[in-house]
Amino acid sequence: MDTASIQTLNDADRDAIGAAGGLLTIDLNAIRANYRTMRDKLSPATHCGCVVKADGYGMGASRIATMLAAEGCRWFFVAHLAEAIALHAVLPADAKVVVLHGPTPGAEPSFADHGIIPVLNSPEQVAAWRTLAAARGKTLPALLQFDTGMSRFGLPENEPLDLTGIDVLVVMSHLACADTPEHPANASQLAAFRRIVRRFPGIPASLSATSGIFLGPDYHFDIVRAGAGLYGVNPQSGSPNPLHPVVRLQGLVMQVRMVPEGTAVGYGHTRITTRPTRLATVAVGYADGFLRSTGPQGAAYIHDTKLPVMGRVSMDSIIFDATDAEVHVGDLVDLIGTHHDLDAAATAAGTIGYELLTTSLGARYARRYIGG
Repeated sequence: MDTASIQTLNDADRDAIGAAGGLLTIDLNAIRANYRTMRDKLSPATHCGCVVKADGYGMGASRIATMLAAEGCRWFFVAHLAEAIALHAVLPADAKVVVLHGPTPGAEPSFADHGIIPVLNSPEQVAAWRTLAAARGKTLPALLQFDTGMSRFGLPENEPLDLTGIDVLVVMSHLACADTPEHPANASQLAAFRRIVRRFPGIPASLSATSGIFLGPDYHFDIVRAGAGLYGVNPQSGSPNPLHPVVRLQGLVMQVRMVPEGTAVGYGHTRITTRPTRLATVAVGYADGFLRSTGPQGAAYIHDTKLPVMGRVSMDSIIFDATDAEVHVGDLVDLIGTHHDLDAAATAAGTIGYELLTTSLGARYARRYIGG
């Protein structure tokens, strides 16, 4: 999609972006390709599960999960029960939907009633799930998570467990530093997880999310949990991204003006022009997820020309230096795109691609799905 002007869009897209001020394009074919890239790094004995929590990292969980199910994925991971119930309704009957947080106190019956599989992260969750199994007179499925060095979720390594009535489908843990391959925590957690797995002979094991997949076969075990990489986030910081970009974010130019040298720009007058400057104001701001923390390193592009951010990002608009570009009212500029990808935009805002995807690409954009 190489359009640079709202006038080159079809009527439906033009009306949508005219009402919204920004256009978010989501490439479903890229998500499929990223899934295949990660799946192909695994042995045939290892299943590539998918994490579609936070509405598929903001991209649309139901649409993405059904596409990935058609690719053969049968393990889907979310964070909360409500996400799982919605997803369960659109997936094949043999798909397993797993809630990573496990049941909140009192929610155990809802898990069982809806066929949702919890991850049991604490002795309390194990006890509550065991109690429900006894009350219903049947064995209930679950995953067991152990803490191998992240100190977030998980049972202690040597926790004594009464698993009466619990069908342990998978033993799992989570890597804290997998995006930094040389970090010593990776090997330490792997060693701890191997010790745990030996306690559960014959039960499948899962250690790696996206970044762990790229650490190599030692980290793969029986199931991996492909997450942010599906959506184009670089799995290993400081290295070229082996995955395809999934999102393109474009903002609509609302005003273009020339100002003289010495003109203050934006809230707080944090930027003063050092030459006669053409300013382009775009109808996207921090209410749309273009974070206020984005500083002078932030930029947009039109075709191949960079437009640096001028001053502070406002709630509903951003000002760019368009002096060296041909920019007109009605043009679309790339806020995330070929020249300034998701990770670059996140770095400019002092955050990570995960946060931009899941919390920052807000609902005000017009959305356009391609592929799939």
